[in-house]
Amino acid sequence: MADDGNSTFQAGQTGLIVRIPEAEPAVRAWRERLDPSARAGVPAHVTVLFPFLEESRIDPLVHAGLAEVLGSHQAFDLRFERCGRLPEVSYLVPEPAAPLIRLTEAIAERWPEAPPYGGRFAEIVPHLTIAQGQQDAVLDEIESDLGDGLPLTSRVSSVELMVHDGTKWRVRASFALADPAPRPRHRP
Repeated sequence: MADDGNSTFQAGQTGLIVRIPEAEPAVRAWRERLDPSARAGVPAHVTVLFPFLEESRIDPLVHAGLAEVLGSHQAFDLRFERCGRLPEVSYLVPEPAAPLIRLTEAIAERWPEAPPYGGRFAEIVPHLTIAQGQQDAVLDEIESDLGDGLPLTSRVSSVELMVHDGTKWRVRASFALADPAPRPRHRP
């Protein structure tokens, strides 16, 4: 979840993320210094949808809808092998990106009043933000430092609903993805 530098997080804002705990050892120090969402309590993650609905709109029907939409998608593995850049932003590139894009599209289709990134960008680019608002020299240093910690992999089996309480982001709910466990074999 990004704070674009032009605004601050607001009480009642919500977002949906997939937590990537395997990335924490590699990115924590950089994120705590250079990513406002980390300082506001958001763990290493890939955003599924931000902003989502205002907290006042999150009722049992929305919870049920999120459980239904997200539960219809299979859990999947992500691999992070390299860094990517947007202007003044460094991030880890999740591969494959397609399952993340499908999650974002499915939620945005169900709640069209909550387009990804408020509708500011035409393309969905899944990413794990490391630093924002930095010059190229700082981004070069980050990417050099992270080289030894890559690749890393993570299993995505749930999506978390985060809510900003005016001070910090907090997990409000977690929604499981479908478990693609192999079916037991029947013996003749």
